[in-house]
Amino acid sequence: MMIEIIEVNPGTLSAKAVTYESLGGAEIIKIVDRTVRIPEAGEVRIRVKAAGVNPTDALLRKMDNPMVRFPVIPGADAAGVIESVGSGVSRLKIGDEVMAVLTAFRPDGGAQIGYLVVPAASVVLKPKNATFGQAAGLPMNGLTALRALELTQLRAGQTLAITGGAGVLAHYTIAAAKRLGLIVIADAKPEEHDLVRNYGADFVIKRGDNFTDLIRQQFPHGVDALVDTAVLVQKSFPAIRDGGTYIAVRRLGDVPTERNIQINMVWVPDVLENTRGLELLSEMVESGEIKLKVGGEYPPERVFEAQESLAAGGLRGRPVILF
Repeated sequence: MMIEIIEVNPGTLSAKAVTYESLGGAEIIKIVDRTVRIPEAGEVRIRVKAAGVNPTDALLRKMDNPMVRFPVIPGADAAGVIESVGSGVSRLKIGDEVMAVLTAFRPDGGAQIGYLVVPAASVVLKPKNATFGQAAGLPMNGLTALRALELTQLRAGQTLAITGGAGVLAHYTIAAAKRLGLIVIADAKPEEHDLVRNYGADFVIKRGDNFTDLIRQQFPHGVDALVDTAVLVQKSFPAIRDGGTYIAVRRLGDVPTERNIQINMVWVPDVLENTRGLELLSEMVESGEIKLKVGGEYPPERVFEAQESLAAGGLRGRPVILF
């Protein structure tokens, strides 16, 4: 079947890509030239300006996963300029400045490559007030936040706790929760309480082993749901009311529950084509509800350094790889 293509560069392209050759450490990370195909129907090809660095990038080379086929390109989100458009795509055009979300599990691999083919449904115009570097850190974490809130099934006026309140994912979750009219309590180090209040949290408590006690002081019966961006798992359960909801943002093993607490996990590949969600995130940046920061800019050759910087903690924005 012949596919109609509107393109600047006809045919395939060669692009620099971050590649993992196998499981391992820095030694398995190579920067190689990869062939990038033309977009098919319903797809676009993006000239990548920046690609986000997330904790999942390091996990991809550390944890054996049957879904991963090496060599693999890491990266879950990117920002750049549309270079080619496949047939059937009318919402986007060549030259649009966009952001995109994807998964490294797909045959084409992840986002850390100079040119990227991705379904148009996973691409929206980047916020007008954001740089490419800023926009590259938004799609995956933003959709994670929206999906986490969807899984809580909370309504306006109900209570939500968020662990790791000063982090990027917590910021997006707080902002989206306030849009829904939820009452939000989050933890943070004392020097970051004002930061988390500026995110929109109604109550900010001290980070530490007794944070669940502090939540119970504010909400004696416990909160209706908790989004665990700090991955505390069972340590956070005492903060949740009987029959409440715990939301995991990373894959969990078998976790014993208690007091009829429901455990749900965010699986971002389920919502990669949530175009409206991506548009909402862009709107929230333009309105100032989400404030984007970059946790460092790195060339592809320094991707391991970017991952190590993220793992060290304390960044209030995602590192990005610039192409």
